[in-house]
Amino acid sequence: MSDDERDDTAGEPTAVVLDVLPHGRTEDDRPQYQKEPLAYAVDAEDFELYELVLADGADVSIGDAVDVTDGGAFQRVNRIEYDDLPSGASAELEYAIEELVEADEQRFVDFYNDAQPITLRLHQLNLLPGIGKKLRNNILDERKRAPFESFADIEERISGLHNPKEVLVERIIEELREDDLKYRIFARHDE
Repeated sequence: MSDDERDDTAGEPTAVVLDVLPHGRTEDDRPQYQKEPLAYAVDAEDFELYELVLADGADVSIGDAVDVTDGGAFQRVNRIEYDDLPSGASAELEYAIEELVEADEQRFVDFYNDAQPITLRLHQLNLLPGIGKKLRNNILDERKRAPFESFADIEERISGLHNPKEVLVERIIEELREDDLKYRIFARHDE
């Protein structure tokens, strides 16, 4: 997210808190009084992962929607990789992403409506777990008849696609975990 985009969304929740470590990381060898209170969050739009150094008196809890541009609540915001998440944050990540996908259902239903070929042999839909050629073609045929309106509509109209929301959540998690994916659909990954 560029600084311009951050200014436009200032004050709006931009991430969901995954874990809070009020006494810092346990593997930090510094004395307790030198450790900074931390929180970990996932961006609601492009699923970037953040380590947030909390300001004095900042009141954040797991599941809170926060504005990572809020200079009052956070002393510092660092982008991190999946492997940098503490165990509590990584355990919460799937639940948070599931809630984000559910909360912005139309965006993700539109992915099924708008997904395009990547190459002559590969389609964006094929990047989703469990979607092969046959299921992809069923989705493409059905969306020609009428756009999908919800996850329930997709599930009802596409035989064999039993949980379209969960398929997206799995793909997002995969994009966060894997550094060397050739194609990314949802999770931004800075090299």
